[in-house]
Amino acid sequence: MEMTDPMPAVAGVLAVLAAALWWLRKKGARFRPHARRATRRLQSMERLTLSPHHALHLVRLDDRAILVAQSPTGLALLERPESAVPRAMAEHA
Repeated sequence: MEMTDPMPAVAGVLAVLAAALWWLRKKGARFRPHARRATRRLQSMERLTLSPHHALHLVRLDDRAILVAQSPTGLALLERPESAVPRAMAEHA
């Protein structure tokens, strides 16, 4: 008789944990009262494929435009990040 007394309590705790897990999965990432939405600083504005293995990427970092070349040997910076993004491009993105 002593062994059966804790069984309902254990079953109750497991039921509460299962219900909490179900609720958290249902709410997902929407329930995060202290989490802030991070603003994205990096954005891919455009990609131009030159060949199957070569491409140009126009990337926006904050208010700067960066032109990057991609090849099988790696990446190369073609335009310095000091250049500001033109307003027409910033509004388009």
